[in-house]
Formats: sequence, C-alpha cells, structure tokens
Amino acid sequence: MGSTVLSLRVDGELLDRIRRHAARSGMSVQDYVVRTLMRDDFDARFEAAVDETERFYGRG
Repeated sequence: MGSTVLSLRVDGELLDRIRRHAARSGMSVQDYVVRTLMRDDFDARFEAAVDETERFYGRG
C-alpha cells in the first residue's frame, strides 16, 4: 500500500498540544496523528459491527 499526502491547517495552540502528546508517546507528530485516526476508525468500525450483531440477534 502506498502513501498519500494529507495537508491540514491547524491552530497553533492545538498543534502545540498535539506535539506534547506525541512527545509523551515518543512519536513524531505525523505518527501520532495517523495512529489516532486509525484508532478512531477502528472504534467506529467496531461499534458498527456490534450494532449489526445486535440487530441480527436482537437485543437481549
């Protein structure tokens, strides 16, 4: 899988907070943002799967 560039305009205060979070995690800002987006995407897909399972089996 290749990569693509995504450009974001971010408020300076938010960028500083992201930098601090990334530094605490020992990550670059880019890696931290990508990891956060991937985690959020997983959470959304997992929640959708649970909802679909509940619809299929009926809510207990």
